[in-house]
Amino acid sequence: MWRFELLAQDGTTHARRGRIQTGRGTVDTPVFMPVGTQGTIKSLSPDEVSSLGAQIILGNTYHLSLRPGAERIARLGGLHAFMAWPGPILTDSGGFQVFSLATIRSIDEDGVTFQSHIDGSRHRITPERCMEIQDLLGSDIAMCFDECTPYPVSREYARASMERTLRWARRCREAHKRADQALFAIVQGGVYADLRLECAEALKAMDFPGYAVGSLAVGEPKEVMLEVLDAVVPQLPQDKPRYLMGVGMPEDLIEGVRRGIDMFDCVVPTRNARNGMLFTSWGALQIKNSRYTDDPKPIEPGCACYTCRKFSRAYLRHLFMARELLAYRLNSIHNLHYFLRLMEGVREAVHQGRFEAFREDFYRRRLEGEPIGD
Repeated sequence: MWRFELLAQDGTTHARRGRIQTGRGTVDTPVFMPVGTQGTIKSLSPDEVSSLGAQIILGNTYHLSLRPGAERIARLGGLHAFMAWPGPILTDSGGFQVFSLATIRSIDEDGVTFQSHIDGSRHRITPERCMEIQDLLGSDIAMCFDECTPYPVSREYARASMERTLRWARRCREAHKRADQALFAIVQGGVYADLRLECAEALKAMDFPGYAVGSLAVGEPKEVMLEVLDAVVPQLPQDKPRYLMGVGMPEDLIEGVRRGIDMFDCVVPTRNARNGMLFTSWGALQIKNSRYTDDPKPIEPGCACYTCRKFSRAYLRHLFMARELLAYRLNSIHNLHYFLRLMEGVREAVHQGRFEAFREDFYRRRLEGEPIGD
């Protein structure tokens, strides 16, 4: 049931419009995938996430394997049934979390041994175990186990890490069993474009259904991230989806699409919602600011989301300052609506051959700021 179809290519940039067909539904690209780290998009029900326009969500291999456990989820019918999400799910490899959250870890050629950030218990993930976990979860798209390099990182370590990631990718390819699950490879190599290209060429020879770019937005300057994408993305197969992992802010989505990226995921809309940052077409606002205490306007006038149709900035600020749970829910609804509508607009712009004009308007609105009188 897996198929990727390229529907349109922007005439002046690398922006693409495509469609992924999975056994559980269609995903229109470019796409933003809300992150359901522990089997839930925080504070929202699956029906709400679907009604906001999400076509695919992300589950976290590391977190779900630690709690409640992949074997338990499998006994209960797999991740789709467990969390009552009928659409496509992508599960990440857990590599980023192993290297960023585990309190103690050691890496060797065979895999990684680490202590859980939850209770200190010892665990081990190898490429084979990573494939087994994602098999048990039953996701529609699985990711190869990789080593996530930090920033900064020496060229020597970036090369050693990249070569290990390639060896692990071969092992994941051999261990992957589910015919109804597409396995994506992850391009590594730090901020070194030549290492990234070397990795991409080796992974292309293994012929994966899709390719991701990992270990970006990990602290490097934004221009460095874009330079890496400029070098690597055009060298990835035209007929396969391209996924930029863990990115990002609205500007990152626009610039990633411009460079040919098809898939994005990030905790930004929901995490920032819980911190009181709300996204609008002219930029972000901090709802805790005192200027909104008596503001009767919605977050963004004209926004069709439930939060903006029903509630004022003054009320949302009150909820947030009072630490009411409804604040996190309403803020998350708006932010996810914003991100998903942004990508809907991107897809339409690429389809109509006006992506660059869409991009220019995106930045113009931010430069001008909130319209006076709205």
